[in-house]
Amino acid sequence: MTVNQILSTKGKDVYSILSTNTVYEALTVMSEKNIGAILIIEDTVLKGVLSERDYARKIVLKAKSSKKAFVYEIMETDVVTVNPSDNLEYCMELMSTKRVRHLPVLENEIVIGIISISDVVKAIIEMQKDTIQHLNSYITQ
Repeated sequence: MTVNQILSTKGKDVYSILSTNTVYEALTVMSEKNIGAILIIEDTVLKGVLSERDYARKIVLKAKSSKKAFVYEIMETDVVTVNPSDNLEYCMELMSTKRVRHLPVLENEIVIGIISISDVVKAIIEMQKDTIQHLNSYITQ
């Protein structure tokens, strides 16, 4: 299964903010959209990612104010991305080795979607269910 197949199932909605937004504004959008990370996109260029983990480690634990801190102060700028044609095994390897939970999907340097670790796990579970069903069908013939 490929990243594109996951996006065709889950959708290609991309939520983004600017690096000059406050962290509080970013968290508000994340809460409204029920997402664990948000992309920072400026002039169609992916500049970074802000996750709940960034907020917890860089704001809460350092006793900073999310209403006074800006996204650019805490966002991750070394963003790990994937292509629509990449397979799930590659995505799992990236998520594991780079210790990320979200992978923006780029096509021709433009963000066309984002997948999370839960998207990958769900897809793998579905693939395993299909395999089990196929094997059961084969055995009972």
